[in-house]
Amino acid sequence: MDTQSNDYTKRLAASESSRWKRLAGSPYRWWIRRLDLGNVLDVGCGVGRSLRFLDGEGVGVDHNPTSVAHCRSIGLSAYTPEEFFDQISGEHGPFDSLIMLHVLEHLQPGEADDLLSTYLPFIRPGGRAVFVTPQERGFASDLTHTHFVSGENILALCRRHDLAVDRWRSFPLPRWAGGFFTHNEFTVVATIRLDQSKIV
Repeated sequence: MDTQSNDYTKRLAASESSRWKRLAGSPYRWWIRRLDLGNVLDVGCGVGRSLRFLDGEGVGVDHNPTSVAHCRSIGLSAYTPEEFFDQISGEHGPFDSLIMLHVLEHLQPGEADDLLSTYLPFIRPGGRAVFVTPQERGFASDLTHTHFVSGENILALCRRHDLAVDRWRSFPLPRWAGGFFTHNEFTVVATIRLDQSKIV
């Protein structure tokens, strides 16, 4: 299924409305709210799950126009990439944090660097970048996942972009659960160094 299609948006929205997904999202909601991310730039926001968990405090960007329209229909601020660069001004940024949650596994090797380079300049120095990717069972559960991205891979991405980070973590269960629990994830929280002045 094409991640830019209307059918993909419908699938995401239907999944979010399921009782099981709401229950499974509770630990995730607690985790992301506890990070206290401030004004967030959500790259690959989908149908706005993370923005809803953050009470809409931020802006989403997604390459699927129907997902962007869905976000707007529930009161969230979301843009296609073209709209983002046309309309976002100093009024919305610099942002305090960038989040890429369940995005990297949809990309081919090398595309993650391009995507991060595109949006990282909008995050203030000293702000944070958060990455989440699925472990084995979660990766296998979705045919739109194209490239397995481990915690080590995320750390390498952060280092290539001079982000300060010490290690990855497994959430919500230990690493051994990734082979059978669909919602076990690699999580990395990095910091944009204070000497990086990139805002455009």
